[in-house]
Amino acid sequence: MATDIETAVAAASERWKSSFNGGDAAGCAACYEEDAVMVAKPFGTFTGRAEIEAFWTQIIADGFADVEYIEPSLEVLDETSAVLSAGWKMNNAHGVITRELWVLQADGGALLREDHFEALGD
Repeated sequence: MATDIETAVAAASERWKSSFNGGDAAGCAACYEEDAVMVAKPFGTFTGRAEIEAFWTQIIADGFADVEYIEPSLEVLDETSAVLSAGWKMNNAHGVITRELWVLQADGGALLREDHFEALGD
């Protein structure tokens, strides 16, 4: 039986992918905590929802789309947090997610506190 954090992360991760694939950078950014940190190699480090939204806005504007996670793995850390890792591919890039730290919020949903990924090529 899935725990609350597993259920919340699964729903939140799908919401992020759906937002990205729908070209909705604001929807992507809404999946992060207000003061989240995103380390996107080789692009840089982005702190806070506004910087993260600006990054996704540019990526979407550059024509990146159709993200798919490859062999995702979820490690539950405790009742309120879990780490997702996976490979990923999209229409013109691929890479690896080394650490998506999802944290259960007061409303029962999960948001990203940390997002560490790397683009490895097209």
